[in-house]
Amino acid sequence: MAERKAASSGTPEPPQRRNLFYLVLAYLSTGLGIVGAFLPLLPTTPFLLLAAWSAAKGSPSLHRWLYEHPHFGSALIAWEQHGAVSVAAKWVACIFMTLSWLIMLFQTSGPLVPVLTGILFILVATFLLTRPSM
Repeated sequence: MAERKAASSGTPEPPQRRNLFYLVLAYLSTGLGIVGAFLPLLPTTPFLLLAAWSAAKGSPSLHRWLYEHPHFGSALIAWEQHGAVSVAAKWVACIFMTLSWLIMLFQTSGPLVPVLTGILFILVATFLLTRPSM
């Protein structure tokens, strides 16, 4: 009996807790992604990619719904199979990053935040624009 307890002390987390974590993460990410489709400052794509990944581990029905969704499904499939992003999404992302940077430039007093943010936005835009288009 003591051997059995010792052997079980190093076991990983129970599957139910792990599945609950992925399930909550999937639904939370899906909700944020849907809200992001309507609010320009909240990104949709990263949340949907996180939702698809976590749903695959915690909710097969949500995973299937995301991939079969008429609006989100094609983007998820394109990213998964080819790492591709639509041309429209690239344009929208770059326009909003530029507008955000301009607003920040005129709203902050020092140069540090706009310079660091500008570098970050340039890196993100470079990554995005070098992805294949769908």
